[in-house]
Amino acid sequence: MLLLLENTHGDRVDPAPAERVGALNARLTHHGAWDVLNAAFYAVPDLALVSSFGAESVVLLHLAAMVRRDVPVIFIDTEMLFAETLVYQQEVAERLRLTNVRIIRADDLDAGDADGTLHTRDTDACCALRKTAPLQRALASHGGWITGRKRYQSGRRATLAFFELEGATGRIKVNPLARWSPDDVAEYMTENRLPRHPLVAAGYPSIGCAPCTSPVAAGEDPRAGRWRDQDKDECGIHFVDGKMIRTGATI
Repeated sequence: MLLLLENTHGDRVDPAPAERVGALNARLTHHGAWDVLNAAFYAVPDLALVSSFGAESVVLLHLAAMVRRDVPVIFIDTEMLFAETLVYQQEVAERLRLTNVRIIRADDLDAGDADGTLHTRDTDACCALRKTAPLQRALASHGGWITGRKRYQSGRRATLAFFELEGATGRIKVNPLARWSPDDVAEYMTENRLPRHPLVAAGYPSIGCAPCTSPVAAGEDPRAGRWRDQDKDECGIHFVDGKMIRTGATI
């Protein structure tokens, strides 16, 4: 069942993706993550969830599992992740009884980064090779994807909407937790007794690949440990053709 709109003649029509995104954002302006997820599964065809199984990922995975346990969950193994992340991924998938986890990897590392040192020379190229390209291939058969992005995570995300349209791909991106605060995340994890990523207790509030993630000191921005001392705060999976994906609509 897809979101349908009425044209000027009163006929029920399937809207174009841009219209669907606008209608969903308008309809769900005052709703929460649960309603956004439920609406997304009905309104967006072939929806997948993309998860890093990082510090806060278990919240979105738990919510999605309660709505649709067989949602395709795409996990990108960059082959540079912390061992703790790989173990945590298996633990969370089993705990939440996720039945459709898909682990994807780059298929051209020998040509692009044979010695595994690309990240020391060009972090953007490394992210593109190990994360962005494999994800785009994995998403090719999906009409949209669910992310765990939140407005508080960085300045780029300050006006994040529940639904966005990727203009270059035509896919709809769903951000059910866009308005959640750090306290909301912590409270949800505690109330639902969700397992925490073991590196959080070691000072890693945001977790990516091991070579490009460092502990964060008290008082620092939670994402300060990602690509420290570089002018970079996104890995690139939320970009298409080098540009941040925006819809122009904010809620």
